[in-house]
Amino acid sequence: MPATPAWPPQSTPRLFVAAPLTAGLRSIDGPQAHYLVGVMRIKPGEPIKLFDGESGEWLAVAREVGRKSLVVELTAQLRETEAVPDLWLCAAPLKKGRIDWLAEKACELGVARLVPVITARTIVDRLNGERLHAHMVEAAEQCGRTVVPELAEPVKLAALLRDWGDRQLFFADETGGAPAAAAMAARTGPAAILIGPEGGFTPDERDAIRAVPQSVGIGLGPRILRADTAAAAAVTLWMANAGDWGP
Repeated sequence: MPATPAWPPQSTPRLFVAAPLTAGLRSIDGPQAHYLVGVMRIKPGEPIKLFDGESGEWLAVAREVGRKSLVVELTAQLRETEAVPDLWLCAAPLKKGRIDWLAEKACELGVARLVPVITARTIVDRLNGERLHAHMVEAAEQCGRTVVPELAEPVKLAALLRDWGDRQLFFADETGGAPAAAAMAARTGPAAILIGPEGGFTPDERDAIRAVPQSVGIGLGPRILRADTAAAAAVTLWMANAGDWGP
């Protein structure tokens, strides 16, 4: 007897929508409709997966398909909203391309919040927040997340440190620090990882970071890492220790 095909199939398109999702009919237009109609060639009766960052993932079925819009019916909730590990990634903006990659990987690795931090050696003076958010949305759609990380407004390092609360702060210290894996294993609870720019933190900045009671300087191995690589490595270590990578 032939097996019953999985429903919805693995190839089902998956999209983030900004408005709350509930069972019933819903219209989709704009770029998302163009993607579904013009690129994916969605036909009436075919499934779509939708998520809004708050109510989990939903199964929708295309009911009416036009040239520039479509009407779908949300028929069932497929998954609850994920439990997001309480980790912020605070990183100095990088050149275009590398900052986009960093935003994508922050989302894929499960970060809750991305905070662009302006330091003395930051060479990027303008940050396209809409583009960064779009990259994180695409990453969430691809990797199966039900939540898109929050993107904070850029903040100067001094202001970030001045307003710091009780959250643990692990900062990548290029002059030497505790082995990252061991330092993270010894400290649990809400945390943030702070990564400097391509040129690293200045001595004064390192002193200011170390003055924060919750800060711990960490080392990321014997090799010199690019800033975006350091961010991904540090987040990976934290997630492996305290995040959602368990069985």
